[in-house]
Amino acid sequence: MDRSNSPDAPRRAAALLAAAVTVTAFCAGDLLARSCPFGPRTRSVNDLGNQYVPFHAHLWDLLHGRAHGGLLVNWQSGYGTSFLPDLGTYLGSPFALLVALFPRDGIDLAVYTVTLLKTASAAAAMAWLLLTLRPGRRWAAALLGASYALCGWSTADASYNPMWLDGLIALPLLCLVGERALTGRRLLPGVLVVALAWTANFYTAYMATLGAALVLLLRLLLTRPPRRQALAAAGRAVLTTALGVGLAAPLVTVVYAGTRHAYPGRVRQFAPVPTEDVAARLLPATYGFGSPALYVGLTALLLALALPFHRAVPVPVRTGWTVLVLAVALSLQWGPTHLVWHAFATPQGSPYRQAFVLCGLLVIAAWHAVAYGLPDRRAIGAATALLVLAVAVASRSTLVRPYTWIVLPLALAGALGGLVLLGRAGPRHRLAGLAVVLLLGAQAGETAATSAVATRLRLGHLDDYAPWGERQQTQAAAIAEADGWPRYRTDPGREQTVGNDPLLVGGEGAQYYSSLTPDVLSRTLTALGDGWTSRGRNVQSLDNAVTDVVFSVGARVHSPPDPHQKRQVPGGGPVRVTRRDVPPLVTVRSGPDRRPFGPSPYRNQELLLGSRVYTVPRVAVHDDGGRPLPSRRVGTADALTGPTVTARCPAGTQVYLWAPHFSGTARLGGGTPARFRFEHPRNRAAMEPLGTAPASGRLRIALTPDRPGRIPPGAVGCLDTARLDTAAARLKATGATRVTVSDGTVRAELPAGSTGTAVVAAPRIAGWRCAAGHGPERPAGDFHGLIAVPLDAGATSLTCTFHPPGLRLGTAVGAASLLTLVLLTAVRAVRRRRAPVPPTTTSPRERVTTAS
Repeated sequence: MDRSNSPDAPRRAAALLAAAVTVTAFCAGDLLARSCPFGPRTRSVNDLGNQYVPFHAHLWDLLHGRAHGGLLVNWQSGYGTSFLPDLGTYLGSPFALLVALFPRDGIDLAVYTVTLLKTASAAAAMAWLLLTLRPGRRWAAALLGASYALCGWSTADASYNPMWLDGLIALPLLCLVGERALTGRRLLPGVLVVALAWTANFYTAYMATLGAALVLLLRLLLTRPPRRQALAAAGRAVLTTALGVGLAAPLVTVVYAGTRHAYPGRVRQFAPVPTEDVAARLLPATYGFGSPALYVGLTALLLALALPFHRAVPVPVRTGWTVLVLAVALSLQWGPTHLVWHAFATPQGSPYRQAFVLCGLLVIAAWHAVAYGLPDRRAIGAATALLVLAVAVASRSTLVRPYTWIVLPLALAGALGGLVLLGRAGPRHRLAGLAVVLLLGAQAGETAATSAVATRLRLGHLDDYAPWGERQQTQAAAIAEADGWPRYRTDPGREQTVGNDPLLVGGEGAQYYSSLTPDVLSRTLTALGDGWTSRGRNVQSLDNAVTDVVFSVGARVHSPPDPHQKRQVPGGGPVRVTRRDVPPLVTVRSGPDRRPFGPSPYRNQELLLGSRVYTVPRVAVHDDGGRPLPSRRVGTADALTGPTVTARCPAGTQVYLWAPHFSGTARLGGGTPARFRFEHPRNRAAMEPLGTAPASGRLRIALTPDRPGRIPPGAVGCLDTARLDTAAARLKATGATRVTVSDGTVRAELPAGSTGTAVVAAPRIAGWRCAAGHGPERPAGDFHGLIAVPLDAGATSLTCTFHPPGLRLGTAVGAASLLTLVLLTAVRAVRRRRAPVPPTTTSPRERVTTAS
């Protein structure tokens, strides 16, 4: 079969060209910015370094059989957390599986490749959609497809949130599903597309579905089919979407349940940005974190602006698409519709995550302006005037930087020059070819410059992290040598490299960063003196001997401060590992302690341990001149550089300082300074070890604050290590004799005659069910945030299994959707067989003659 003559040949060619242009411009932008992998600057900013790269590293480990845990439970993070919600949130895309083809130490390149392929796929999908909506020039569809894939939202926001790029792909694909609904074609392909989109990333798929629904509604209004046909098309679209979402339900419901049990973080109120900022984000080489990134390239923007004035386009078409673009643009700035776009919850980060839908509509409007023939001089002139007006409004915005005034005239000259040259080319193919090359080159050049500017400015605005290198390699080697899971945990250490160190370099610790961080984990660790960032959703490692015993941390890695980070504290030396004899993961307590956590983390740790091991002395805070500070506030004008904390501890005890609202360094005597980081409401400082109390017992802790803060009344804790060793030995003697862990199941063999309560050193997140001995399985109890199981007389074993909340409901919905789809497909097949064969106009005599 000659594919060059197939109906899909133009769409296939346009899709390939769009992908090629996108890849070229994407890589050129990183080359200009000297960003990895084309330069020394890291790409790992914010969530890319903290979440996406580590989660893809964990996926690599899962696919190669090296991870601790499986699809149900991630035993490496947060002392054991549900993994399916994270899988559905960060790793649901089929592209994520490609990381398995890369070496483990090439995980940054693997994520970059996935990002590049997703962006190119979005370009190809949009080019295919444009030629489906209306026949036209293939090069124009390719150019506009690349404009969409490399829109401002993609280059400025989604490039470091790769999971969002699945929504960029989903929008044109879901619009194609709508086209199938219009023509009454088979349900199955459309249902599978919807299911794939919602599985890949249901958050942006939800936005893409809303956008595709608006496009379908407009298509119905423009084509004006009979009322019965219109209702049938709408019904097919609704049915297709419902069945597709139903097939994705096993993952979607698990993610939804995970959000219900997640730490709430901060609630934000939406506030629209000024008009000049919106106008600025339409232009090349602008950047702003909290504004809608609407850049689509000047060629696409000019064509979209020319559409209302293009007389060759039917009035209903140009009116409909213009009104839809304006309506969606206004919906971005209005509170109620803002909530609709974001599933009725204002994001904690950028409030314009739906901007890619408007970018897609701008590109579709531009396609209609060129598919009916190039706009004439009048339309181009009107579009240019509107663009000049937008530039004038945008010039008042602080988001317009010097880069813009360099790129803007060059890009405008290329776009206008290409369109004018193309209009004058007529039958002269060489001139037309030159115009097309000029347009494609201008598009690629301005997009590469815009991407490079966004990459450079992000590094100054957001936290950044070094790619995999010698530090991570050394940490991973030390952890692998010390690891003894599940006999004990190995914590990657307090000096973290990224927010998910256990996923990146190995081990099993408290550290965990996700949008789905369990509420019980964050609150329990906070009560024990732990610190966090991202308003409680990024819990950190806690370097504390008592919590190491409680959570069975038998090995702890100590690394020097990360040299890549801007905030440095003194200290260094090689990576080292300290070991401790700790109880097993499952211990037996004499009985449940009903006392709730109190304000002191030292007393809270003792509740979990079951023994008194701390002395908590009175503290006094003095200013720079040695005068007492009754308010205990430091970092203010009267105690800016040298306040001190004084207390008395028993000689030889281990001294800890708990100051969650202090930012700076603290030093005991001539010891090594400990770093505290507090910034309301984002960061809370963790408890830190300062050293050993001197023989005199008198403590003088020198503080060096870097911002105003406060020292709490019970800030100092003096740990009696001998008592701790005794408590650990008792828990070990009465604890499980053997523990096995496999994905979502924990099995423990207990000493004969065990009574009281078995406690599993893992957070009691929703979904755990346990059985003691041969008893029935029941929901796990709670022991100050940990899994607890009452032991019946004679119980010598314990089995706990994890059932992800929402999975049973999602599986039922998915099975019902699959059954419905099978039945509908079968009914349609039967009807097609029973349908009468259309009569032929060939007579019997003619058939005989033809046969002979």
